[in-house]
Amino acid sequence: MITQPAIALTLILRIDMPNEPGAFGMLANAIGDAGGTIGAVDMHSVAKGRVVRDVTIGVASEAVANDLRRAVEAIDGARVVFANDSTFLAHVGGKLRVDPKIAVKNRQDLSTVYTPGVARVSMAIAADPSKAFQLTVKRNTVAVVTDGTAVLGLGDIGPLGALPVMEGKAMLFKQFADIDAFPICLDTKDVDEIVETVVRIAPVFGGINLEDVSAPRCFDVEERLIEALDIPVMHDDQHGTAVVILAALINAARVVGKPLSEMQVVVSGSGAAGTATIKMLLGAGVKDVIPVDRGGALNRTDRYENPHWRWLAEHTNRENRRGSLRDVLEGTDVFIGVSAPGILQPEHIGRMAREPIVFAMANPTPEIMPDVAAPVAAVIATGRSDFPNQVNNLLAFPGIFRGALDVRARRITDGMKLAAAYAIAEIVTAAELSPEYVIPSVFDPRVVDAVAKGVAAAAVEDGVARRIPTKDQGEDLSANV
Repeated sequence: MITQPAIALTLILRIDMPNEPGAFGMLANAIGDAGGTIGAVDMHSVAKGRVVRDVTIGVASEAVANDLRRAVEAIDGARVVFANDSTFLAHVGGKLRVDPKIAVKNRQDLSTVYTPGVARVSMAIAADPSKAFQLTVKRNTVAVVTDGTAVLGLGDIGPLGALPVMEGKAMLFKQFADIDAFPICLDTKDVDEIVETVVRIAPVFGGINLEDVSAPRCFDVEERLIEALDIPVMHDDQHGTAVVILAALINAARVVGKPLSEMQVVVSGSGAAGTATIKMLLGAGVKDVIPVDRGGALNRTDRYENPHWRWLAEHTNRENRRGSLRDVLEGTDVFIGVSAPGILQPEHIGRMAREPIVFAMANPTPEIMPDVAAPVAAVIATGRSDFPNQVNNLLAFPGIFRGALDVRARRITDGMKLAAAYAIAEIVTAAELSPEYVIPSVFDPRVVDAVAKGVAAAAVEDGVARRIPTKDQGEDLSANV
């Protein structure tokens, strides 16, 4: 059975009802019968014969909250004045703000941070633009850029609808990697306009995180921005996903005792995440990957108008298999799904090689539910937090950008992404490794630091670093005075 993930929330109801004996007991019973748990009751006002209370109620999901509100409104004489829930309250006024690092308390402070003192700093940067990394927010700031066309689980909801999601992404950058990030939601779907806009705002930022841009435009946007800019650009839906999938697969291979290089992998879904995952697997030494999309396996016999599919057909599927997902799974070692819910059945997994690995990444509902796959799969991972082995981009992007910013990398290379994947995988020790634990928690404090160090070292090795930090090296500001 396919199930939607439940998201618990706290509902706050302001209820106007008769002030008479037994009335609150009737309310409490109605709330309990509807699936709510009362957490607090606060008196708002009392008038002759009436009472208004703010009742805080825990509910399991939005559906339960709706049922509960209807149950309260059905009580004779009761009226819901307003209803709020904890999720909406957390978003009131947005989730971000800008705070100054230096307080302006007197004229000296004012003349230092603004005119006239700031002129010396501006002239120093104008003479040597590289000093912007030392003396401005560029040093530690990332733009989270979207057009709102492929928001996870929601689709094309536009720039305003996407804004709360981008705010959340910016929060994660700050909390996990101490990177200042800001949402940039563009009111255009035109590739040229997106590229031009990002290029023109890029001087402020040390990196560009592309987010929720639909395929195939996301490929062109990213490629053109990488060529146009001298700061790291990464479409997280592609590469963050691919990095964490590879990290989980490295450890899953250890669990089943199969060399990664000898595995035959089927990837269902040949869009942004699927294409990036396939390229990462090939870069990590996997010799045979079979891409599958709605029409079946991509192969060298059929002809494709999509240039990305043509590339996949030419560089994968060594046996040139054809047919449906069920057909091509025969004898393979790994299924990776970045496609659609419910497309994988237990009998499909039964056609795979011994101890099959199943990564069902479709969100919020995976290609197969873990409890359904459990009897026939050796290792199972999903994108969900309510099952073991959550493959979550949060394991990758904070550390990747932290490492790139620390060495002022010009771009994010394949070597840097591979380094991030291996750093994540190595967090799980041999003693900890099990079928239910092939990927660390996103809250493991070791992850960001390990990824950042691996990425920074790879950037130096790949020749894209402009700064090589040492343990005791601080900023050299001597040239600025």
